[in-house]
Amino acid sequence: MHPPILVTGGAGYIGSHTVRLLASQGRKIVVLDNLVYGHAQAIVDPGVELVVGDVGDRTLLRALFAQHAFGAVVHFAAYAYVGESVTNPLKYYQNNTAEPIKLLQVMQEFGCKVFVFSSTCATYGVPDTMPITESNSQRPINPYGRSKLMVEWMLADCGRAWDLRSACLRYFNASGGSPDGLIGEDHDPETHLIPRVLMAVTGEIDHVEVFGTDYPTPDGTGIRDYIHVEDLADAHARALDHLAAGGASLCCNLGTGVGVSVQEIITATEEITGLPVPVKYGPRREGDPAMLVADPALAKRLLGWEASRKDIREMIRPAWLWMNNATRGRYPKPSCP
Repeated sequence: MHPPILVTGGAGYIGSHTVRLLASQGRKIVVLDNLVYGHAQAIVDPGVELVVGDVGDRTLLRALFAQHAFGAVVHFAAYAYVGESVTNPLKYYQNNTAEPIKLLQVMQEFGCKVFVFSSTCATYGVPDTMPITESNSQRPINPYGRSKLMVEWMLADCGRAWDLRSACLRYFNASGGSPDGLIGEDHDPETHLIPRVLMAVTGEIDHVEVFGTDYPTPDGTGIRDYIHVEDLADAHARALDHLAAGGASLCCNLGTGVGVSVQEIITATEEITGLPVPVKYGPRREGDPAMLVADPALAKRLLGWEASRKDIREMIRPAWLWMNNATRGRYPKPSCP
């Protein structure tokens, strides 16, 4: 019997898919989400308790830990807009770095010593080598990446100080949705490439922007590693099991090891939808590397985890299904008071 798990930010994109998987495995899940970016409708399992509140609310955290005696925390709650982090860095350091300190303090108070952390490949910055291994230097180039790296450092220090065991999972480009179209990716604003390409197909936006056609890649457009959101969820479940069994703390990449170009995504989208993608080509964005691809070998060795979906079409199809679910559509927007 698994002890209860607190999932912060569990009503968000990756969090909701992970919550659904964990609940399907018979685990008792309590989600804490302030619904600033999350959606209550993304919690589809009736056995999951959703608590609306902030991860930095110590009074609420103490009440939840006292009630449920959590055995582990899975922490997704974070802001993730890189551009906004540059223009408003204090918002990111407050939410992504300072608020988790309060969570860790309450965990220490209640003797909860298992923490799975939603980290990011942005902690590497411009990588030294390709594909990116965990031995690459971590030199993030924006406040978002730095705010996440600081939490990794905090977790390591807590491990030395009071035996916290943690798993820092460095995602590459999360994509896709549930095969049944019940939950999916719905950000506001939406900045991720695959949903923006689909939004251009439907006419929700006029066109999709392609930044750079002169990279040293086969078709001149940038290459990234796209990882299916359900594969990410599986990695979190495995990390929980690893730590619960007494496994050591770890930091590892979550990616497919397969690079896909922007143009390949556009072409695959046109094949899947049967519709043209209106595109506007422009110059490179400053700081964008030509290629970012993971070496996921360490996750396979430590967790027995490997991405089960490596064809980009397997990620575009559920995203398209989610966007065109005739009975639900995407999550309804909250009405203004």
